[in-house]
Amino acid sequence: MTTLLQLNNVSKQYGKDTLALSDVSFSVKEGEFVSVIGPSGAGKSTLLRCINRMIDSTSGEIMFNDVKVMDLKKSELRKLRTKIGMIFQHYNLVNRLSVIENVLHGRLGYKSMITGALGIYTEEEKRQALHILSLLGLEDQVYKRCDQLSGGQKQRVGIARALIQNPKMLLCDEPIASLDPNASKVIMDHLKNISSSMGITVLINLHQVDVALKYSDRIIGVSKGEVVFNGSPKEMTNKEIQGIYGSEASDLMIDIGEKNAG
Repeated sequence: MTTLLQLNNVSKQYGKDTLALSDVSFSVKEGEFVSVIGPSGAGKSTLLRCINRMIDSTSGEIMFNDVKVMDLKKSELRKLRTKIGMIFQHYNLVNRLSVIENVLHGRLGYKSMITGALGIYTEEEKRQALHILSLLGLEDQVYKRCDQLSGGQKQRVGIARALIQNPKMLLCDEPIASLDPNASKVIMDHLKNISSSMGITVLINLHQVDVALKYSDRIIGVSKGEVVFNGSPKEMTNKEIQGIYGSEASDLMIDIGEKNAG
């Protein structure tokens, strides 16, 4: 498998005192499902937003698909972002618009300002939107307003909007943090299926260690802006959990024990 994403010594400094990321280096291969875990405030969201330059890292190098992300001008960055779908914790949907209208927004990166502003989409784009929505079990919700949907349904609309970009990678920022366990499982199953059946790389921030263990090819543990673990789920031990989560670790270790026992 070829390397799709490479981070070399990436740091992000806010003001004088806050170092959100410190010398982060890792790579992700095409088609890999990689979870980033760590306590709140560890730098997980900052990390994802640096990859597609929603925020600019302070130093280091980010390579995506053999392109130096930090060097891109605005128009080149827009083009690059069509290949990196983003899925948010709070969905980022336009509630007053229908499900299919929200999904078609994922095509805006391919359009001129005028066709985008007028909401002009091709028949092929509409067909693709309907196909993706049916894959995600939303064929009955296509013309509903998004504010009529449950949280789990909204998140599936968010996934559909990312998929219609035809991305090489999905960046998922705590996509199940606001969901109940049943809806969380549906979302994780869809993301895993997208990765395995479509070959799309998934880089996902998670707070739940047990979920990361179940779904990931590889887990990256982040603590205080630094990578402190990078390995397979099999290599994850209670000692590693302690290193990642510190004082929060005791609650999570029970889950690990139960998981390993089961």
